[in-house]
Amino acid sequence: MISDEQLNKYRVSGEKIRVIRDALESNDVIGIVIAWDDSQVMIRRPNRRVVKLDRNYSFQPNTEPRRNIFG
Repeated sequence: MISDEQLNKYRVSGEKIRVIRDALESNDVIGIVIAWDDSQVMIRRPNRRVVKLDRNYSFQPNTEPRRNIFG
């Protein structure tokens, strides 16, 4: 699970992040962190839609190459 400190760092910097949900890159969510609670994170996507995601997914900066965490 991603820490509150890391989420706050992403929110303050406005850095785009990648949320890896499964093995398919097409299912990744890319956007900026706008809010979170104990179990979910709200991400604003480039099309301005807001998505609620589980905090147990893998989060990384979008500028880094995608990590393959599923094998």
